[in-house]
Amino acid sequence: MKKVSKIIAVFIAAFWSFNLFATSLQVGAQAPNFRLQDTTGEYFQLSDYLGKKAVVLAWYPMANTRGCTIECKSLVEQGHLIREYDVRYVMASVDPLNDNRDFAKKIAADFPMLSDPTKETAKAYDVLNVFKVASRVTFYISKQGKILKIDEDVKPASAAEDIAKSLKALNITLASSN
Repeated sequence: MKKVSKIIAVFIAAFWSFNLFATSLQVGAQAPNFRLQDTTGEYFQLSDYLGKKAVVLAWYPMANTRGCTIECKSLVEQGHLIREYDVRYVMASVDPLNDNRDFAKKIAADFPMLSDPTKETAKAYDVLNVFKVASRVTFYISKQGKILKIDEDVKPASAAEDIAKSLKALNITLASSN
């Protein structure tokens, strides 16, 4: 019984330590283009924002789990902090679209939640971990499509505030100054 408890404890620790699976993409690199369906049925394509807006792409492991619910609720409740900037922010997971739709409805998401069920975009961003879900990693992408910052230490409870702080530190244009 002790051995089973130890194995379970190791699995749980590994499961919650997604940030140990770092991405190989680097700041300054061109962000991989992608086209993913969101929870409203629309498609989000990164290249549509080239020359127009910076993009924040926040990967999360799995819909309806504790940490992901906390992170998404942070973006719902404090999203006004992010909207102060001239940026489009989205969240993405490898969950099937219907799972993300259900999740978005439960948390009243007011931002696109993208589904990558083929896991191709997660692979391109090198966030697919050993559990075959996305690691919790946030990418900040410039209007020119370059990666400005990769945050592999996302704190779910303060995700929105942390994104806003990063946007400020990266000198992203304020929405009102367009």
